[in-house]
Amino acid sequence: MQFGRTYEEFEVGATYKHWPGKTVTEYDDHLFCLLTMNHHPLHMDTNYAERTTDFGKNVVVGNYIYSLLLGMSVPDVSGKAIANLEIESLKHVAPTFHGDTIYGETTVLDKWPSKSKNDRGIVHVETKGYKQDGTLVCVFRRKVMVPTETYIKERGGEQPGRPEPKAQEK
Repeated sequence: MQFGRTYEEFEVGATYKHWPGKTVTEYDDHLFCLLTMNHHPLHMDTNYAERTTDFGKNVVVGNYIYSLLLGMSVPDVSGKAIANLEIESLKHVAPTFHGDTIYGETTVLDKWPSKSKNDRGIVHVETKGYKQDGTLVCVFRRKVMVPTETYIKERGGEQPGRPEPKAQEK
């Protein structure tokens, strides 16, 4: 299974469709809200959401959707990353509700070699998230520092920290 890419493997214009999607549950939304101390009643209080909002039901907190899409992109984009350098923009385009399934895709906008170190490069990408009906819900752009093939080889290959299994005792 692929886990990220080296600088050489990114191609400007390529789009990676992240799989599988994730169905967002009420539990997911409430746990994220509790972990991040976001207690807005739009996300936590069904009575409030039904009676006082235009949506008539709880809306999933947008930063959970962003985080979910960022996580979905790791195997295709940043699994080998040295660092996420910048979140250039983040737009929540449409609401997500409990029971919606989110799918993501990332397009490579640009790439360039690092100016300070020749064993890495910068990749500029845009990730989009869609609901099961194709509605765009979230878009963000980021810059990721990724290693070159040389960087990977010099540090022990694809899985340098992975231990070797011990021989079985008889």
